Amino acid sequence: MATPVPDNTVPTDAPGGALRERAEVHLRALAGDSARLREDQWTAIHALVAERRRALVVQRTGWGKSAVYFVATALRRAEGAGPTVIVSPLLALMRNQIAAAERAGIHARTINSSNTTDWEAAYTDVAAGRVDVLLVSPERLNNPEFRDRVLPELAAGAGLVVIDEAHCVSDWGHDFRPDYRRIRSLLHDLPDGVPVLATTATANERVTHDVAEQLRAGGEREDTLVLRGPLERESLRLAVARLPDSTARLSWLAEHLPKIQGSGIVYTLTVSAAQETARFLTEQGMDVRPYTGQTDPDERREAEDDLLANRVKALVATSALGMGFDKPDLGFVVHLGAPQSPISYYQQVGRAGRGVQRAEVVLLPGREDTQIWEYFAGLSFPPEQTVRQTLEVLADADRPLSPAHLETRVDLRRTRLEQMLKVLDVDGAVRRVRGGWEATGRPWSYDAERYEAVSRAREREQRAMLDYIDLGTCRMEFLRRQLDDPEAVPCGRCDVCTGEYWPTDVDSTRREAAAEHLDRPGTPIAPRRQWPTGMSTLGVDLSGKIKEELRAGEGRALGRLTDIGWGNELRRVLAADAPDAPVDERVVQGVVRVLASWGWERRPVGVVVMPSLTRPGMITDLASRLARLGRLTPVGALEYGTGQGPGPRRHNSAMRLEQVYSALAAGEELAGRMAELQERTPGPVLLVDDFVDTGWSLTVGAALLRRAGAPEVLPLTLATTGS
Repeated sequence: MATPVPDNTVPTDAPGGALRERAEVHLRALAGDSARLREDQWTAIHALVAERRRALVVQRTGWGKSAVYFVATALRRAEGAGPTVIVSPLLALMRNQIAAAERAGIHARTINSSNTTDWEAAYTDVAAGRVDVLLVSPERLNNPEFRDRVLPELAAGAGLVVIDEAHCVSDWGHDFRPDYRRIRSLLHDLPDGVPVLATTATANERVTHDVAEQLRAGGEREDTLVLRGPLERESLRLAVARLPDSTARLSWLAEHLPKIQGSGIVYTLTVSAAQETARFLTEQGMDVRPYTGQTDPDERREAEDDLLANRVKALVATSALGMGFDKPDLGFVVHLGAPQSPISYYQQVGRAGRGVQRAEVVLLPGREDTQIWEYFAGLSFPPEQTVRQTLEVLADADRPLSPAHLETRVDLRRTRLEQMLKVLDVDGAVRRVRGGWEATGRPWSYDAERYEAVSRAREREQRAMLDYIDLGTCRMEFLRRQLDDPEAVPCGRCDVCTGEYWPTDVDSTRREAAAEHLDRPGTPIAPRRQWPTGMSTLGVDLSGKIKEELRAGEGRALGRLTDIGWGNELRRVLAADAPDAPVDERVVQGVVRVLASWGWERRPVGVVVMPSLTRPGMITDLASRLARLGRLTPVGALEYGTGQGPGPRRHNSAMRLEQVYSALAAGEELAGRMAELQERTPGPVLLVDDFVDTGWSLTVGAALLRRAGAPEVLPLTLATTGS
């Protein structure tokens, strides 16, 4: 049905009758001969097709929100309208939607970061009327070429615009995404008469109101039609199992997942936890795959296909699989660690049980969950002074500045900087152009009251999640009330309602296997190979590739701060209020095991200590003990040129490098000892520090030691940051 066929035999403003009959025909083509429209589905379709309205549908996962826009698309195309444009957040969702559309005879194409070679052909097909549905990612909306060349024509000719996972539009929502705010501009510029549909399964009253207001996009448009239904999921069996530690939780998974019918998802809070859990379950004979934002796109697609086809028992995933994965017979969702919002938890568990009578939903909370929440809370909108500084830098620049160049002037990590720029872009204060970002010169105000209110809302959600864990009443009713579902009642199925709780005893053999797995130390530290862009702006003459003769070798850390094994111990040892004291023997033996399993080409011959203003005693003691145990020569320590060291820690690469480059030094005594060592016993040296974050301290330290005669420098730390 790619070419529109005018159909004027039935008036589309009829409240039922022929229009509904044709809608039912299209629904059956999409969902099967037994499918019938729900009343709210029909209300939405009629509003879009007959009344050209803007509508927000808030309904549970599996209710049939996609059927609304595919049926509306078929009806609009039959009238001769242009293609439907769907803004969709995840590639998994796009692939599922394209497959569903094709089943109904609707030709769909997608424009996203993974198919750049297909973009021109897609644009040509749209212009020729051969495309019924075009799916685009929200990030495309502010791609300069797409925004300026393609979007205006596409919006002008659209027959229907759909915003999927619309809670992402609102910064009150649990999964706010700045790119989604660009949609407001898209909606504002749409010609009158182009209907708009927004859909989500997870929006409380505040988010619903916010999204509905944004759908109006100003002006004198009619109020958004809001269709909100009950969020009950009769198939879900909610439960919480409190286990004492990570070892018990891993062994619980290995023991109980094989007993649960079907295949499903094990969610973790961090990338490292997903990878580690997947490795352990694989070792225990289970067919699972890791799935994170760092997984190769082809591997992610293969993993999705394997789960859809039940070729694996589970995907061990981060929130990268939180939206858009459509598998009606998903048999279980288990969380290894609690999300920081009951609303996001409901959204994730809603993946399960859409096409089966019973699906198990189990939460295994951990003591470290709140610490991980605190880490992600540090990614909130920056303070006003930082934002103003960014605007001033862009205003004073004589050309657009890339994020890399901005990092030399604004102390924000790349991810947080880019998030801030996207918000400022939507607010009209900056604009993304070829070559980077530029200031628009438009007035802009820092809405401190709103940002603070959003922060308080996040804190309330976290407290509510802790309440859910210790709940003494119905779990489903609690989640529905968090989403302001007026029909929330006790479900009669969760562990609290039935009194049937998952056992928390674990098999001793499995527990030993889990303990052994988690106790394995060692995480690679990849060496920096390129100096940051624009260092000359900071008065540092470094650019391009780091010379091979100055580069550090691949290092090792005992573990990540986010690990579910060593992470708990390392977070305690390296806490801001922890004393500067020697680490205990278990930690030392863990580092020794890291050294024993390193697999280096040449064994180290010496140990050098990084200087520290906060933990000098800990690092010096650790290096000394390693030297004795490994029979390595203590070479000495690098030093700071001043008593203040590099100063307050900077957060991005450029500014942190400028700090350590100007502060670190290899004294004459250290250089003399290095020369003596290399003359007597040539070989690599270990460079010992407490933890690695940006990696620039170790990079500069390694360059100084290479200049002092070390043929190779191998960084060794207790911890590395990261997800």
